[in-house]
Amino acid sequence: MVLRGIRGAITVERNSGEEILAATRELLEIIKIKNELNPEDIASVFFTVTPDLDAVFPASAAREMGWKYTPLLCATEINVPGSLRNCIRVLLHVNTEKTQQEIRHVYLREAVCLREKDFQRH
Repeated sequence: MVLRGIRGAITVERNSGEEILAATRELLEIIKIKNELNPEDIASVFFTVTPDLDAVFPASAAREMGWKYTPLLCATEINVPGSLRNCIRVLLHVNTEKTQQEIRHVYLREAVCLREKDFQRH
């Protein structure tokens, strides 16, 4: 097995704890399904949020999903003028037999603008 990174992002309408947690769960579930992940194979997860999202830690959604032994970390994105707002980003480090080309990155809602057309989208 090798360690691979899986990226994803999703946007929310507003800075609400409920909305941030629901969107994060949705994103993680789709990443898990598209990449056939077993939570035991997830080495760590790094979440970032844009500066306008501070109602809750998105990592709380992973804990709610039962990822209790997975190391999780949250941070704030750089506040670049004109960049996408209300965005939750994630980088999962996973142990897998998949090649880099087989990894499915997931960008949902307004976050689809963050990736080129050849990347996997939901």
